[in-house]
Amino acid sequence: MIRRSTICFSLLMLLSANMLHGQKGIIEGRVYNAKNNEPVEFASIAIFGTSIGSISDLDGNFLFTGLEPGFVELRVSSVGFENYISEPVQVTNSGKVFIEIPLEEANYELEEIVIKASPFRRDKESPVSLQRINIEEIEKAPGGNRDISKVIQSYPGVASTPAQRNDVIVRGGGPSENAFYLDGVEIPNLNHFATQGASGGPVGIINADFLREVNLYSGAFPANRGEALSSVIEMYQVDGNKEKFRFKGAVGASDLALTADGPIGDKTTYLFSVRRSYLQFLFSVLELPFLPTYTDYQVKVRSRLNEKNELTFVRLGAYDVNALNLDANETNAQKYILGYLPENDQWSYAFGGVYKHFREKGFDTFVVSRNRLNNVARKYVDNDENNDTLLNYVSDEAEIKFRYENVSRFDNGLRLNFGVNYEYATFKTDNYNLTYINNAPVEFDYVSELSLHKWGTFAQASKEFFGQRLALSAGLRMDANNYNDHMSNLLNQFSPRVSASLLLTTGLYLNFNTGRYFQLPAYTTLGYMDENDVAVNKQNDLTYIQADHYVAGIEFLPDEKSKFSVEGFYKYYNSYPFSLNDSISLASKGADFGIYGSEPVTSTGEGRAYGAEVLYRNKDLFGFNLILSYTLVRSESKTQKEALPDREWIPTTWDNRHLLNLTGFRSFKGNWQIGFKWRFVGGVPYTPIDVEASANIFNWDYTGREILDLTRYNSERFSPFHQLDVRVDKEWFLDKLTLNVYADVQNLYNYTTAGSEFLVQEFDGEDPVIANPQAPLAEQRYRMIPETTSVGTLLPSIGIIIKF
Repeated sequence: MIRRSTICFSLLMLLSANMLHGQKGIIEGRVYNAKNNEPVEFASIAIFGTSIGSISDLDGNFLFTGLEPGFVELRVSSVGFENYISEPVQVTNSGKVFIEIPLEEANYELEEIVIKASPFRRDKESPVSLQRINIEEIEKAPGGNRDISKVIQSYPGVASTPAQRNDVIVRGGGPSENAFYLDGVEIPNLNHFATQGASGGPVGIINADFLREVNLYSGAFPANRGEALSSVIEMYQVDGNKEKFRFKGAVGASDLALTADGPIGDKTTYLFSVRRSYLQFLFSVLELPFLPTYTDYQVKVRSRLNEKNELTFVRLGAYDVNALNLDANETNAQKYILGYLPENDQWSYAFGGVYKHFREKGFDTFVVSRNRLNNVARKYVDNDENNDTLLNYVSDEAEIKFRYENVSRFDNGLRLNFGVNYEYATFKTDNYNLTYINNAPVEFDYVSELSLHKWGTFAQASKEFFGQRLALSAGLRMDANNYNDHMSNLLNQFSPRVSASLLLTTGLYLNFNTGRYFQLPAYTTLGYMDENDVAVNKQNDLTYIQADHYVAGIEFLPDEKSKFSVEGFYKYYNSYPFSLNDSISLASKGADFGIYGSEPVTSTGEGRAYGAEVLYRNKDLFGFNLILSYTLVRSESKTQKEALPDREWIPTTWDNRHLLNLTGFRSFKGNWQIGFKWRFVGGVPYTPIDVEASANIFNWDYTGREILDLTRYNSERFSPFHQLDVRVDKEWFLDKLTLNVYADVQNLYNYTTAGSEFLVQEFDGEDPVIANPQAPLAEQRYRMIPETTSVGTLLPSIGIIIKF
């Protein structure tokens, strides 16, 4: 017997074919109830900004044909459900686009209030400090190189550095204070050549071809997301094609990427990509003293077992090698880098499975994952393996994670999410390091092993009142582990949070959030051992780092295409690891290559970050899609009186003060698109060099780096930096393939400014000059030459993307 839904869907196909002119792009989709995954029949679906529409059938399916190529959004409405505008999807002539649209049940009567749908979707749990970034903004972001870490720098609160790094610095917090999720699976970092213990690196791991949406939380973290103090970044991937195999190749500024997707049977789809860099060839031609090479892969498999059960598997991995280019040894800058930079091998992976079971009024989610990072660094005297070893560092850290979530929606509009999590982590380091600390040579030679059991629980309830005019959400979270007695008590990490959003008038909201958040110190800190093989940080009774957030603001949605918001924020940090080596909070560290947190500390650091953000977004201002953001931010650490008695609060390394970004792009006839991004970054503070201490022959022979004058810690400030990035795209939409050729120019007007200071040795022939040869050996100093780096360079690139 032929089902009514089959007949209805066939009629819709004929109707769509008659309504639209010609067989061009095709969108096929499904509308379903977000509460229980059941289809929503007779929903109205329209191409946003046009009069083209369709209706879902009894299985929630719908179809558009004959669409012009380009990015489109879908507006969806149905009786009893909240209106919805989808994230953009790209329509081409060479393949069908599939999209699934979740609708939330409405808990108000039709006559009570009318709330217009907006592409800037709001969240009841996080009414403040949440930005949604779509694939169009990721793929074609000027200067972004299709790298999500760079793309988010256009949004309020997110700082960028003039140096070629991807540190995620949000609202004055350090790069170690962030958490990342890929389709619900937690991943340890986003970057190649990652700074162990933090999140930074020069190049992103995530393939932007897979992303459909990114949620950036700079506060108001949901209770099911732990281990974050400054931001949570949730990334969601597209699904593979359900009908046929597809292939995509891309040649960019630094790598070659190959992507494939398609079906595996009737219920399963897959995505797979692999990328390989060719930076080492470019750097060799440019005579740079280091030659980086990276490789990564990414996989997603999703199986819709039946209407009530689905399973998703994700995996990504990276292998990075940084070799020294010993032939590039002519200039002072080249010699300096070769003098301190070790060779480095690093590999990492993360994989996990997400099983979701839908019930009548909610769903259960089970997440099991594992991640691992292996980091090796070696350094020899004069970069010769036959000479003495200065550094031989081998580290391996791994985590196995489990998380269960129960999401239930009740007839009165209450949404409840609760769950538990468990993790088992191991960390091992075999470290030999001949270095110089506190004016004395120090030799480390130890093996450190650490195993941790971590557990936690969380719950959050959200509900709207007075016909959706007031939305309230309250949550709590508790985490613990077996590192020491203090950390093992869940109540010591009691983490409440409350949000409220009040609709003042049509499109105008008053929002508020406060919460307390905890994060475990890095494994490099927990597992640290001193030169006497003593686990001093465990003896010092380390605790979780605590941050209290207060956020309030207004949000105005004047129409369907624009948004304006103003937010003020205040964060106060407690129990931050405080270095016993240099009396500096680790809150100011982590933006350099290598290892973060491997030093003796106490949990006595305090800090604060506060400021205000302004955001204006318009999807069609004179044809431009614009993002304008400004952030006023102060980031400070409280000093220890014995270290800096005259300064109670000192700026951290992330104290930019002013961040201004203007990003826009516009499409033109003939499938041309032009985009631009102009950014202004306030100068960050820095600490002057102690030239005399740096010139000590043991310090320079062992480290090749400067010693900072900590009595003047962060007393100076770099000049502000600004640059303009421009990108031009041209696309050809053919029957069998889509071709995209683009040109991207970073720092178009070639703005440069003075960067950090560094020292190089003065030589007499091939021998370094000693300034005081008559002094005892321990007091002898090299004669040093001061130099200053230059920040900012014109960087043009071209790229080709082919989709079959």
